[in-house]
Amino acid sequence: MNKYLKVDEWKLIEEGFNPENHKGSESLFSLGNGRIGQRANFEEKYSGSSLQGNYVAGVYYPDKTRVGWWKNGYPEYFAKVLNAPNWIGIDVFIDDEELDFAKAKVDKFMRVLNMHDGVLERKAEVTLESGKKIRLVSKRFLSMHNQDIAAIKYSITPINFSGKITFIPYIDADIKNEDSNYDEKFWNIVEKQVDKSEAFITAETKKTEFQVCSGMVYNITKNHVTTEFEPELIQHDRYVANKISIDANKNDELVLYKYAAVLSSRNVEKSTLLEQTIKTAKQAAKTGFEILLNDHIATWEAKWHESDIVIEGDVEAQQGIRFNIFQLNQTYTGDDPTLNIGPKGFTGEKYGGSTYWDTEAYCLAFYLSTADSHVARNLLKYRYNQLDRAIENAEKLGFKNGAALYPMVTMNGEECHNEWEITFEEIHRNGAIAYAIYNYVNYTGDKEYLVEYGLEVLIAISRFWSQRVNYSEDKKKYVMLGVTGPNEYENNVNNNWYTNKIAAWTLKYTQETIAFVKKTHPARFSEITEKTKLQEFEEPARWENIVNKMYYPYDEKRKVLLQQDGFLDKEIKNIEFIPVAERPINQNWSWDRILRSCYIKQADVLQGIYFFENEFDKDAIRRNFDFYEPITVHESSLSPCIYSVMASKIGNNKKAYDLYLRTARLDLDDYNDEVYQGCHITSMAGTWLSIVEGFAGKRIIDDRLHFSPSIPRKWLSYSFVLRFRGSLVSIKITRKEMLISNLNGIDVSVAINDKKYEIASKQSISVEIKSI
Repeated sequence: MNKYLKVDEWKLIEEGFNPENHKGSESLFSLGNGRIGQRANFEEKYSGSSLQGNYVAGVYYPDKTRVGWWKNGYPEYFAKVLNAPNWIGIDVFIDDEELDFAKAKVDKFMRVLNMHDGVLERKAEVTLESGKKIRLVSKRFLSMHNQDIAAIKYSITPINFSGKITFIPYIDADIKNEDSNYDEKFWNIVEKQVDKSEAFITAETKKTEFQVCSGMVYNITKNHVTTEFEPELIQHDRYVANKISIDANKNDELVLYKYAAVLSSRNVEKSTLLEQTIKTAKQAAKTGFEILLNDHIATWEAKWHESDIVIEGDVEAQQGIRFNIFQLNQTYTGDDPTLNIGPKGFTGEKYGGSTYWDTEAYCLAFYLSTADSHVARNLLKYRYNQLDRAIENAEKLGFKNGAALYPMVTMNGEECHNEWEITFEEIHRNGAIAYAIYNYVNYTGDKEYLVEYGLEVLIAISRFWSQRVNYSEDKKKYVMLGVTGPNEYENNVNNNWYTNKIAAWTLKYTQETIAFVKKTHPARFSEITEKTKLQEFEEPARWENIVNKMYYPYDEKRKVLLQQDGFLDKEIKNIEFIPVAERPINQNWSWDRILRSCYIKQADVLQGIYFFENEFDKDAIRRNFDFYEPITVHESSLSPCIYSVMASKIGNNKKAYDLYLRTARLDLDDYNDEVYQGCHITSMAGTWLSIVEGFAGKRIIDDRLHFSPSIPRKWLSYSFVLRFRGSLVSIKITRKEMLISNLNGIDVSVAINDKKYEIASKQSISVEIKSI
């Protein structure tokens, strides 16, 4: 844990420069706009420890798998979201002495991320080895208004001398990924050009042949007056730049405005890529920094209007939720169904930036409630569009007849994860994708999705489950052997309860969907039957048999669901028995010791209870919570939020708050000592869940919004806005009442603590609640 940031409702503030925190700050202060992203690297040279990171959504490289023992079915590569050409670079020389924070004396330093505006600022005073002192002020943003552009305002002021200031703004394509399996570089240069005040490079990824054109146009002012200059043009194999030297007197302020355009062949034809990038960069420079910034801030203002959560009385909690919402909004905007949400988003390289089951299990609910329904629909279509690849993945493992196994990790639908216990065994991911279809339809009422896309996916997943189970003569039940559940501190177990449960649920839901589509859209059902070669009676009959005879491990003595067969053979000891110096255990224990222990990485049984809460009464939820939470180490970022929601459900409000704060500030306070690798983007949706589904108790039951509100002791109130089936609803919960306002022209029906209310257009209701 490392708490070094100031607590503020709308900002991340780092005061004083500590090189040991720098890589972590590069992650925390990252910027993105859904199409491009940038770690908070310094513009000028920094020779200290740093992870350079500039990313373009959807652009990846298939890095050849590196394993010691190849197994049949292994993917041939791991998809890496590439560190793209560096567009932020501005090298600075003071009378031929290079500015480098790793070598200079940093007298004053402040780095600020304004989350409301989406702007990163840095202010510093630095003394060079020569004794010359300068003031540096940098401000930059990646436009949410025009996702192809970014802008930097970068100023240098001599404090105790007059002399020559040299700027070298550049584009550098001589970059690599720190996580490259074979230390190779992934880009070839297609073309480059450099001229006065501008430079452009088009680079192409090896193998996948994505092209990215990165360009800059810049100007310089001196004491607010535009300065004329004749730059030296610089061009190397993978590098283009201008070099400008300007005489400055003491206290003169020199400002370089750098306008960048980053376009890719995912959105622009290769033949016009350079032309379009030049046009975009020049238009940005013509528009100017302040107008671009105002347009950007206005776009953020609109996003915050519909996704903000306001907390009164707890600044740490407020900063935490806003940081999480900020990162979610700048990672995925939902306009492109070929994109998804990587676990690190635009903040780092770990996990390859690829798609995991996190999207369906955690992120979907956030986008359902805070954005237009097409955003969530596009997340589902992403999986539908990759169905053929999921069927191919299953075929590689020996499954037949159109069975689909969606990948654990992917960029294009192919599996690219190469740890056998995950690739082959963590198959519960299939269930999360099926559940997401249900979750979307249940929330939006968009049953047409089932007709157009959903049923095909459900049939293919159900075929996988029906082939993956086998009938146990001993148990007289269907069993599932050799799996890994959500708790990855257990591998190759038999009958993981969650996996068995979500498999059976999927089979049942598929049968219900078949009946619905057949009844309401018979022509479309015939098309699907022909396309999928569905055996209309035989297959559902087998699925029904599996549902009725699925085996679920259970402990009669404790009356709890068992995570898997044999779980109680372990020595059950609460996490208090783990010395603090040995936490997190995944960084201090051998894998053998972890596997033999009872300790749980993340919600497993509780993940299933969260999904299927309506099947359990509060006593059953409480028994399972009280058994599993004390042995859960929460070393997955995905864990605390689920336990927090369930703690709220059973009225354990202190535990719910403690776990909320852990998930909300997981990265800000670096609970697991790993934020330098990037932020935990997908789990950030869980922070939102902890408040909206946890404290506010939001559920969708019988096509109606239901709430069972509570409020943490430290809070005076909290409020948020929900989109629901065309309506926009504002909710505020205080220690005495719940206020719901219908903000638009559609009447909305809600229930509070099971009592129903109808709220007309532009009307509000206030309901008294008990403060706990």
